Amino acid sequence: MREKYTVGQYLVDRLHELGLRHLFSIAGDYSIEWVNSYVEKSGIQVIEEVNELNAGYAADGYARLKGIGALCVTYSAGSLCATNAIAGSYVEKVPVVLINGAPSIKKTLTFEQTGYSSHHFISGRETDRQVFEYITAAAVRIDSPDLAPMLIDYALTQCITERRPVYIELLEDMVDLECTVPSGALKAAPIISDEVSLNQSIAQISERLQNATKPLIWIGVEVDRFGLHDQAERLIQDLKIPYVTELLSKAILPEDDAQFAGVFDGKSSSPYVQSLVESSDFVLALGVWLTDINDLGWPIDLNKTAFASWNTLKYGTGFNAQVSLADLVDGLIDKRVTCKHRTLPAKTVQQAPVMNAADELTYQGFYDFIQSQVDENTIVGADASLNYFGSMLLKVGARRGFIVQSSYSAIGYIGPAATGLSLAKQDGQRLMVLSGDGGFQMTAQCLSTQTRFNLNPIIFVTDNGVYGVEQWLADASVFHGSKPFYNSCILHRWNYSKLAEVFGCQGWKVHTYGELEEAINGAKDNLNGPSIIQVVVPQRSIPDNANWKAN
Repeated sequence: MREKYTVGQYLVDRLHELGLRHLFSIAGDYSIEWVNSYVEKSGIQVIEEVNELNAGYAADGYARLKGIGALCVTYSAGSLCATNAIAGSYVEKVPVVLINGAPSIKKTLTFEQTGYSSHHFISGRETDRQVFEYITAAAVRIDSPDLAPMLIDYALTQCITERRPVYIELLEDMVDLECTVPSGALKAAPIISDEVSLNQSIAQISERLQNATKPLIWIGVEVDRFGLHDQAERLIQDLKIPYVTELLSKAILPEDDAQFAGVFDGKSSSPYVQSLVESSDFVLALGVWLTDINDLGWPIDLNKTAFASWNTLKYGTGFNAQVSLADLVDGLIDKRVTCKHRTLPAKTVQQAPVMNAADELTYQGFYDFIQSQVDENTIVGADASLNYFGSMLLKVGARRGFIVQSSYSAIGYIGPAATGLSLAKQDGQRLMVLSGDGGFQMTAQCLSTQTRFNLNPIIFVTDNGVYGVEQWLADASVFHGSKPFYNSCILHRWNYSKLAEVFGCQGWKVHTYGELEEAINGAKDNLNGPSIIQVVVPQRSIPDNANWKAN
């Protein structure tokens, strides 16, 4: 006689089918039965996290490389701690599944009818679902075994279609109840283009590309989110024109390509890229999102820039709705458009400055030094901090070799995201992440999980004692004179390297280039756990490409 097939097994099987191999979890009595009885016995490894926020960031980092990520928490007291991470995934189109273990139907009815409360309750059955329905592509409550397969399939299909998080509320008494087995494989629903809008868009862009004397392609984050890397590369090669990326899409294509000019991020871009963008007479922006972080101080010329994103084409005063980015790129490839040949202007070869081993580190000097440590097997991650600026100009050779959450910009994201990235990266790759000291203070417990599971990211914490990027945004003149920092931007100083003793990993504190080199060599040899390198820089030191903002 066949063993009964349950709701708990259904959810595990569907997640595994979509490619999930690790689940980030916090123990909770409303969810522990599903984790212990089903996930632990499946092909999905449970990664026991230290708190829900870190678990959410880890699932987000994992999903950026794997295409799906998931975390399991418990009702309200657990799930609501993860809202900031889920909000970031929603904004940046990252497919994360939040499984929330919830009280049983009996406990729910008892609370609603008599007021007798079970722990974690706020206002009954609707609280958590109502919170998450605003920051997910689907929010479902599994309170019927007969409906469970349909609701689970709907939520997961929305996740992989919209590339956004979904919320699945799994009641504790549903887990072991019998349901039907999965039927067919889940797949993303196609984005349907309007034929007239699509053809008009292809014709309009083709004409502009052919007539432009200095065309440029601007590759955006949607190329990565919707897996269009190969098509974008094919189009770039066919057109034989240069291209740039944005900070959010940095290195989604390898940066050693001859047609790659650099990252365009407004006035923080290199002078070379700024000149190239300014001199272009037509810019095709494929999947680019405009934010105040990726057009820093730069007035975008909307009359010469065609934006193909959010399933629309926007060019000047023209607007074509319901245009799939994939269909548009394929249509341009099929059109066999030829452009006037545009050779990239010669780049000035930047010689790495000679640094004396005994010299004091600076913010810019750190980045000048670290470039030599980034090769084709390195993944680089940067946190919301002044590290945005320094990391922007690093040359990264690996495709999808740069991770940043620059649209939502949650300070403290990259440390715990490194947990997920370490589990999702390819064999042979090494992860280096760049955090500010303020951000690292928010999520430092990530070292605990990374140590527990023998993950080996190298985490650089730039220690200047302030929320530097917040001060820069509010009043950058502080970095160019003797004005005091805002009190709200001054940090309590930690000895970050000593956290290695607390969490059982390895740490270094460096003040000079010689000490930095020694620390990096030691970190590279540390393969069985995380390495934290505390990089002490002067308080008013900032990367060179942040100097344009003086007030």
